[in-house]
Amino acid sequence: MTAETVAVARVRPLGGALGLRHLITPLAVCAALAALYTWIGTVELDSIERRSLNRTVILTKAVEHIQMTLVATALVVVIAIPLGIVASRARNRLITPVILTAANLGQAVPCIGLLVLCTFLMGVGFQTALVGLVAYAVLPVLRNTMIGVQQVDPALIEAARGMGMTRGQILRRVELKLAVPAILAGLRTALVLTVGVATLGAFVAAGGFGELIINGLKLNRMPVTVVGAVLTACIAFAVDWLGALAENLLKPRGM
Repeated sequence: MTAETVAVARVRPLGGALGLRHLITPLAVCAALAALYTWIGTVELDSIERRSLNRTVILTKAVEHIQMTLVATALVVVIAIPLGIVASRARNRLITPVILTAANLGQAVPCIGLLVLCTFLMGVGFQTALVGLVAYAVLPVLRNTMIGVQQVDPALIEAARGMGMTRGQILRRVELKLAVPAILAGLRTALVLTVGVATLGAFVAAGGFGELIINGLKLNRMPVTVVGAVLTACIAFAVDWLGALAENLLKPRGM
C-alpha cells in the first residue's frame, strides 16, 4: 500500500460523512436564514419590533437557547446512559420497570405543567427550565442505551471474557462501543426535542427564542413571532445535522 493510498483511506470516512446528501440540510438552513433576513428587510418595523429584532437581542436569545439545549443534553447523557446500562442487565429486571416508568412519566407529563410545578419549588430561571428539559429528553437516550447494550451478540461478550477482560472492560470496549449507533440515535432525538421544548423556558424567565415567540404573540407583532419560530427551527435542523455527522464519524467500522 502506497503512502497516497493510506492517505485516501484515512480521509474517506470524513469524505463520506460530508457527502452531498449531508450538505442538503445546512444549505436549506442557510437558504431559510437568507429568506428570513430578506423578508425582514422589506417589512416596515415599528419601535417595539425594532427593539425585539436587533442584532444584540437575537444573539443574546440564540446564546441562551443553545446554552439551555447543551446543558440539558449534557445532564441527560450523565443521567440516561448509566440508567440505560443498569436497565439492560437481566439481574436488574426488578428495577428496570421502575426506571422506564419514571422516564416515561417525564415525557408523558406536559412540560409546561412540570415547569409550573418546578416554579413553586425552585422559582423562575435557568435551573427551572433545565428540570423540564431533562425530564422530557431522558427517555430516548435511556431506551436506546438499554436496547443497544442488550443487542450486543452474547458470543462477543463470551469471547471478551475468554480473553480475560473484566466486566468493566467488556462494558467499555465491547458493549458500549457496539451500542454507539443506538445511543447516538437517541441522543440526536433528545437534542432536537430539547431545542423545541426550550422555547417553553420563556415562561420561567429562562430566555431563548421562546421569549421572541411569546412576546410577538402577546403584542400581536407577527414579524417578531416569525423570527423566533424560524430561528428555533433552524437550530433544530442544524443540531440534527450535526448529530447525523457524529453518527457517521463515531460509528464503529463494519456497522
